[in-house]
Amino acid sequence: MEIINDQLARGEHPKAGVFERAWSWVKALPGNFKNKVTKVAKNTIKLGKDDPRRVIHSLKVAMALTLVSLLYYWRALYDGLGVAGMWAVLTVVVVFEFTVGATLSKGLNRSFATLLAGALGIGANHLASLFGEQGEPIILGVLVFLLAAASTFSRFFPRIKERYDYGVLIFILTFSMVTVSGYRVEGLLQMAYQRLITILIGGGTCIILSIFLCPVWAGEDLHSLIASNIDKIANYLEGIGGGEYFQLPKDGKSTKVTQNNGYKSVLNSKNTEESWANFARWEPGHGRFKFRHPWKQYLKTGALVRQCAYQIETLNSHINSDVQVPQEFLQIIQASCITMSTESGKALKALGTAIKTMKDPKSACQHLENSKNAVEELHIALKAASLEDADILAIIPAATIASILVEIVTCVEKISMSVYELSQLADFKVVEATVSPEIKPQLLHKGSINPILLDDGDYNPHVVIRVDEIDMGSHQEDDKISRQTPKGPKQIEEV
Repeated sequence: MEIINDQLARGEHPKAGVFERAWSWVKALPGNFKNKVTKVAKNTIKLGKDDPRRVIHSLKVAMALTLVSLLYYWRALYDGLGVAGMWAVLTVVVVFEFTVGATLSKGLNRSFATLLAGALGIGANHLASLFGEQGEPIILGVLVFLLAAASTFSRFFPRIKERYDYGVLIFILTFSMVTVSGYRVEGLLQMAYQRLITILIGGGTCIILSIFLCPVWAGEDLHSLIASNIDKIANYLEGIGGGEYFQLPKDGKSTKVTQNNGYKSVLNSKNTEESWANFARWEPGHGRFKFRHPWKQYLKTGALVRQCAYQIETLNSHINSDVQVPQEFLQIIQASCITMSTESGKALKALGTAIKTMKDPKSACQHLENSKNAVEELHIALKAASLEDADILAIIPAATIASILVEIVTCVEKISMSVYELSQLADFKVVEATVSPEIKPQLLHKGSINPILLDDGDYNPHVVIRVDEIDMGSHQEDDKISRQTPKGPKQIEEV
């Protein structure tokens, strides 16, 4: 034993390293625990600051659970509902979702499915009882098999899967429980009645708190998401249009393109958009959104925005490659490509603003027209350029980028058409241009009328009128007067 202690003291024993590591871990345990607690606290605070609605939602769920718990605390209610009051608590936990639409979807699905399945379950038990004691379980088994198979198969229909999938699950569960338990349990009607009432109480509590206490609307989130996605790809296009890629190298050094990956979140937004659009259909009219708001049009617009984002992803991979492009070819496509990217970004910015403010997206038309004109200019420049002696392999990367930009312009045009259709369906506010009152033509510089003296001292009946400049306030009279009034100083003789 003394030998082992001496070896441990000198660090020569095989277990000496294990003991040292264990002791080090024990000494570092308080510090590690403090760091973990600090990290969790910081993440919690950050999560709440990113979206304060999460904190409010947590408080609403706690309030709903407290209210339905009164079914147990209140003696009168407990005597009427009994142990079935626990279903109200379970309903709150399952039904209460973050948005109003999700809560309404689950609450209504659960209530109607429970009502329908309970009624069919009671009817199935009554029908099976007509076949006697031996035939009753067989009939119940057949009915459960048929309804469960039919209900499960109905979940494969896209429309049912999208909107009523949770209701079908509750229907299968409730029907099976009512039919199976009804074979052994007495007082089936009372049990079904208590369960339905408690589910309605729990679901109703969730719906009321969700709508009237700091509501979170799925429709508003979808509306903001589409506008935000459009802004993200617009920011990328405007950044590239600033000429970072198309700038010619200085002192033999090429300009490095600044990374802007904000558009990447658009690529994975499909599931979120579809989920929010589905929940938005359940929501009542609120604020700027009427009852039958065209939520499907948002999905169409979002699909086009993602298509544009995928093209930008391809464009980004080519732009950040290390392939050197001949300066001569870059000079040919430089101006057109910059205009296409910049004007497309400005058009998308205008479309995103139109969605946010729910105003007519006419302000994007001019930018879209400029980008289409840039495409024509690119075609003309390429036709006029002499590329016979050019290195085809060297110019392919830049030509590919120009081709992708042309496709992006086409995609932006489709997005513009989709947003315009949305503005028509959702009755976006039409912004009329302010027309200034008609201004009569005014002389900015007064003219002079000078009589001409004859040799005998008399006045010449001819006069000289000198008109320096004239400004017209009406476009309709501009062409007419321009044909009558010569430009610049002019001498006019009148009798």
